[in-house]
Amino acid sequence: MPKPTAAVARRARKVKLLLMDVDGVLTDGSISLLSEPGGRAREIKTFNSLDGAGLRLAELAGLRTGLITGRRSAAVTARARELKMDFVAQDAFRKLPAFQKILRRARLKPGEVCFVGDDITDLPIFVRVGLAVAVANAHPEAKRRAHYVTRAAGGRGAVREVVDLILHAQGHYRKLLRRFRS
Repeated sequence: MPKPTAAVARRARKVKLLLMDVDGVLTDGSISLLSEPGGRAREIKTFNSLDGAGLRLAELAGLRTGLITGRRSAAVTARARELKMDFVAQDAFRKLPAFQKILRRARLKPGEVCFVGDDITDLPIFVRVGLAVAVANAHPEAKRRAHYVTRAAGGRGAVREVVDLILHAQGHYRKLLRRFRS
């Protein structure tokens, strides 16, 4: 993991809620459709296990987590449930209203939120949160507006990288590491 700047570390110390997009962040952005009889199709999504483990570590450290995605997917619902995510907003192509609703429900200020995104649809949230993160393979405009750009690509451990950054900044990482060494 690259060492974050002092400004990024300051922002990460304030994070109480980690929100993220799904396609291109928790997945590599591919949308696979499996043909079925009768002209129907079934969607297949692939999630990275390192990202999942990181989100479980975030939970152990007391961080809340959630998703804001422009599409609706049963796979996303299942993955969010499996990872015990606190907030899930699907069918939110315009993400700002979903973000504002989550903020109210969480009773948090925008500066206490980290959002991980990959495209221009994430920019309205990027300019409001305390820590805006773009994945390595994000749209160039998202990278320009982010406080931090991951080394890992979306769906390839980028979320785990962000979780580790936050846990290090907040002093939780070593405690969790000791917990799993014993």
